[in-house]
Amino acid sequence: MSSINNEDLSLKLFVVLSRAVQSVTKRVEEDIKRYGLNPTEFAVLELLFNKGDQPIQKIGEKILLASSSITYVVDKLEKKQLLVRKPCPKDRRVTFASITSEGAELLSNIFPQHKEAIQQIFGGLDPNEKEKMIEQLKKLGYHAQGL
Repeated sequence: MSSINNEDLSLKLFVVLSRAVQSVTKRVEEDIKRYGLNPTEFAVLELLFNKGDQPIQKIGEKILLASSSITYVVDKLEKKQLLVRKPCPKDRRVTFASITSEGAELLSNIFPQHKEAIQQIFGGLDPNEKEKMIEQLKKLGYHAQGL
């Protein structure tokens, strides 16, 4: 039995988890930058690539980004010709972001490499450990949300 009390153990877990997230995030961001994108641009393109056209107003909540930043990111991706804005035919107050053929080609070219980089980043864990960690982190997240 550990001599650390439960409060101190919770604090230690918070610190270790925070440092692990920082390390993983840093490596993922380094990989994304190799493709001339920042992590937010990559997340928007990935969303559009996988889920199709999205209302610009809804993108922020889907990729966990403040809505004030979405317009800026969409503008940048539009200038790079990786997405276009399309008016909603049913509601003129709504504008969709739509990935262009250039954007789709970029994502289909870089995604396999990005997936491999993620595999390497998480290579310190075997599949069983990954499954267990996913389960435990979900449990932690759901508990924290319910407080």
